[in-house]
Amino acid sequence: MQKKAISSVLKSNQPTLRALFSAPKAQFHASQALNKEMTCRDAINSAMCEEIERDPKVFLMGEEVGQYNGAYKVSKGMYDKYGPSRIWDTPISETGFTGIGVGAGLMGLRPIIEFMTWNFSLQSIDHIVNSCAKAHYMSAGDLKCPIVFRGINGVSAGVAAQHSQCFGSWYSSVPGLKVVVPWNVEDIRGLLKASIRDEDPVVFLENEMMYGVSFDTPDYVFDKDFVLPLNKAKVERQGTDVTITAFAKMVGFSLQAADILQKEHGINAEVINLRVLRPLDRNTIIQSVKKTNRIVSVEEGWPQCGIGAEIAASLMETDAFDYLDAPMERITGADIPMPYSQSIERLAVPQVENIVNGVLKACYRKK
Repeated sequence: MQKKAISSVLKSNQPTLRALFSAPKAQFHASQALNKEMTCRDAINSAMCEEIERDPKVFLMGEEVGQYNGAYKVSKGMYDKYGPSRIWDTPISETGFTGIGVGAGLMGLRPIIEFMTWNFSLQSIDHIVNSCAKAHYMSAGDLKCPIVFRGINGVSAGVAAQHSQCFGSWYSSVPGLKVVVPWNVEDIRGLLKASIRDEDPVVFLENEMMYGVSFDTPDYVFDKDFVLPLNKAKVERQGTDVTITAFAKMVGFSLQAADILQKEHGINAEVINLRVLRPLDRNTIIQSVKKTNRIVSVEEGWPQCGIGAEIAASLMETDAFDYLDAPMERITGADIPMPYSQSIERLAVPQVENIVNGVLKACYRKK
């Protein structure tokens, strides 16, 4: 009897059931990720590709950048995609291809000159400092040289003294140059694209140890017209007790140190990513010091005439000095050529624990 009753109900409601089963089904799917993972190496590659496609005057030139896909695979796929007219392989002669690049820039093109390492730029420093940086001034503004010099800078691993040093303070002392020191994917894409579009010569200092590091990056960074100003630092972490300034790889180390300081010592550190060394964003540093009353400068380079020394002078020369409750602390590379021995190489380079100790000293927590 029950089976007959159920059958009768189903038959009487067939039109309604047909309508239900023929209705569009709800589509369930995972929400689209707000951020995207990308390595620093791919960030450089994508920024150069987009600018080459945007502007026919842009081209890349350097040793092994083309058919070999770059010594560090930064230009991977670009030769196959754009051909030898936009991706130029050169002989092993920094003096030669840097001079060609500067000449091309003076004639209205926008070269990207890759140094396999900035240590090799010493072979061509006359072109950069004399021929390029000073041309606009010495021609009373008639000449411009929109060119980007880029490559690995700073401390590498196991390559000894002649291939492991920071040129940030070297080139940032030269009027006429802009000196850029990116840390993450946002920095690289925004600052490199801005550098290529800029009318002045730009020294773009990358870090080999960061090439393979991935960052969770907001979607807006991948807009083809996303650029960052070449005169502004970024406060990566807000704080109230001490200011930490850093650039390139040391930004990440400083953020790690800030987390340790907060967790283990109750110290709330503000971390500033300098991004650009020339022109240096002194105002952001000064305003931060006026808030925190203490400062620790972090860099991989040597202490004498370093970026920290320039920051210290800026504080002395402004009313920020009156806000300091403690002397400035500098965390730098050791004042020696880089050792080759792996057992002592680490001792010559700032580590997270050095930054923590420097902050504790600035806050009078450590003798």
